[in-house]
Amino acid sequence: MGAASKRQNGRIAPAKAPPAFPFTPSLLPSPAAVVIGGGIIVLAALAAYQNSFSGPFIFDDMVATVDNPTIRHLWPLGPVLSPPAGAGVGGRPLLNLSFAINYALGGGAVRGYHVFNLAVHVLAGLTLYGLVRRTLLRPALRSRFGPEATLLALVTATLWVVHPLQTEAVTYVSQRAESLMGLFYLLTLYCFVRGVEYAEGGSRTAEIRPPPASDLPPSRLWTPASVLCCLLGMATKEVMVSAPLMILSYDRTFVAGTFREAWRRRRRFYLGLASTWILLGYLMADLHKRGVGFGTGVSSSAYALTECRVIVQYLGLAFWPHPLVLDYGRHIVGRIVSMVPYVLMLAALLSGAAVAWWRRPGPGFAGVWFFMILAPGSSIVPIAAQAMAEHRMYLSLAAVIALGVLGVRILAGRWATAGFATLAVGLGFLTHQRNEDYRSDVAIWTDTVTKRPGNATAHNNLGYALTRAQRTPEAIAEYREALRLQPDYAEARSNLGATLTQTGQFAAAIDQLQEALRLQPNYVEAHNNLGTALAQNGQFTAAIAQFEEALRLNPDFYQARSNLASVLAQTGNAAAAIKQNEELLRAQPDSADAHYKLGSALAQAGRVPEALQQFQAAVQLKPDFAEARNDLGTAFLVEGRMTEAAAQYGEALRLKPDYAEAHYNLGCLLVKTGRLAEAVQSFQAALRLRPNYPEAHFNLGFVLARTGHPEDAVAQYEEALKVRPDYAPARAALDQLRSSLAARPVK
Repeated sequence: MGAASKRQNGRIAPAKAPPAFPFTPSLLPSPAAVVIGGGIIVLAALAAYQNSFSGPFIFDDMVATVDNPTIRHLWPLGPVLSPPAGAGVGGRPLLNLSFAINYALGGGAVRGYHVFNLAVHVLAGLTLYGLVRRTLLRPALRSRFGPEATLLALVTATLWVVHPLQTEAVTYVSQRAESLMGLFYLLTLYCFVRGVEYAEGGSRTAEIRPPPASDLPPSRLWTPASVLCCLLGMATKEVMVSAPLMILSYDRTFVAGTFREAWRRRRRFYLGLASTWILLGYLMADLHKRGVGFGTGVSSSAYALTECRVIVQYLGLAFWPHPLVLDYGRHIVGRIVSMVPYVLMLAALLSGAAVAWWRRPGPGFAGVWFFMILAPGSSIVPIAAQAMAEHRMYLSLAAVIALGVLGVRILAGRWATAGFATLAVGLGFLTHQRNEDYRSDVAIWTDTVTKRPGNATAHNNLGYALTRAQRTPEAIAEYREALRLQPDYAEARSNLGATLTQTGQFAAAIDQLQEALRLQPNYVEAHNNLGTALAQNGQFTAAIAQFEEALRLNPDFYQARSNLASVLAQTGNAAAAIKQNEELLRAQPDSADAHYKLGSALAQAGRVPEALQQFQAAVQLKPDFAEARNDLGTAFLVEGRMTEAAAQYGEALRLKPDYAEAHYNLGCLLVKTGRLAEAVQSFQAALRLRPNYPEAHFNLGFVLARTGHPEDAVAQYEEALKVRPDYAPARAALDQLRSSLAARPVK
């Protein structure tokens, strides 16, 4: 981060013992100036990210947040701090806790998650601002940068906050892991610096006053706070592993002068930092389940070669952030020759950083910061699913920007200020533009496919987004393109099978899903999707077997349990359906859908009073749940509570005017209460929405026959039998009415 102390006999010359109050008034701006700088950082972040709040959950977001059962309750903390390994929060209890806080405040509303992410990013920017400012006021850098420490720190933090390369860690909700870990990483170092300052006899923010006297002086607070922040970071993301070493490097560079002296002065502090690795080691026990490590089918040598290219690309994006890509694919290099230029460039960068670390420790520390933070994701330990990801540059980017700002300031002098302001505006504009790509999951994956057309993962995810947007033909085309690029892509086959099921192509769907399971026998989602296809194709026994296998592999897979309950109910096994739905409700006691499905199973079993209670719980949890209100109305109707039934049907239709079943049920109620003319209108409304509704045709025929319109009634009975030829009540009513009409005397 700039010039450094001179070297004497192979070691950094330590600064002379500072005076009791080492900061002169000329080096200390007014507190107001420091606060104004912080305000500028906040406003810059808000301007750059104000269009990010409405972006939807994408990719891993739903699994990590709304579909993550462990975040639905803040208490007890045990389940919250034991997140599932496969949800993107595995081994990251503090990250999971942050999502639980979001869920407690706003449920699945995405805006709250975006606000939280931006708040974390802003706090990290403010911490970086304080850290850089205090570093530039250290004895090693004070003579050159001290008078402008606040301005240069402000420029560094602002450029870092608004840089487009940060968008993935901020706008992509589940990448909060990186930004939250980054905040704790910066706080760990910031608290260390504050502790050192107080130990040296003065506080920078107190100008020329000694630290206040108290029973627990600040010097004893900042150091344990640093260890606590390090511990919290370890519980957030694995990249925090380098923080203790980074602080030791900072101490050697800017405080103690040598590693030996740093250890001598602060041995207990470093032992405290090192102890946080114990927690990290425990949390990393299931790392292999998260697609990380040496058992993922990618060799360490191939991954290391790939990362040579990736690190060079990261640096390129730091200086020219275009194009930015959400997912770069799983491409791992196979030929060493193609990597030679990148290996040479990276070797030159590493050599330069090592030489600087030895001869000019200030700039050398920036190199250590850059490479040490990147090392966990860009070394020899494979992360098979994502060899390159922009969010990994979140903290490393700070070193590049800080070194660039100080270098430009040295070369251009005071003229650099206007250039920095212009650059900040330009980067903020690019960040604002990049956030537009996140406006929908279709938009972000279309952008990714456009920039990386050979990325099978991107095509698969675009297909999934198009499926959710009900653009089925386009989705199928994307899945097929993903399979053309990667024929053994089990997830794309499973998604294609699920989409073909929705279009009624059951045989083709079953073929795709069986192939997905041949490629990946323990693929839980494929078992569930195959069960759905089999059930819709009338193969109920085989479907039940698939759902049960999915639940054997993952007992917490609630979608499979819900589907199993539905098929059991459909096959008349009401008792088993009730059991499965009760299991769902135990796992999701605050789920309106779970209450509703249990109510439906109970109603099918004739246990109407119990069903009524479940429907009431569903609408209490979710007042706009039209289907639950409709079934609650039916339960009231069976119980003879006509007024309450009518109110529920009316509310269901207010919420969902095109709800054919609610119109039909309201018609049935009106018949029971003798309001036949209104009943005709309700049945006709149901048939306008759903012409092939045999029960509505039958009941409309019944009312027409009762109100003196036998010919119209015959037509309705005939329509019911066209839809369902085996509809016995309609056949009997039609025969009886025809006999009656035939027996009438001819006028």
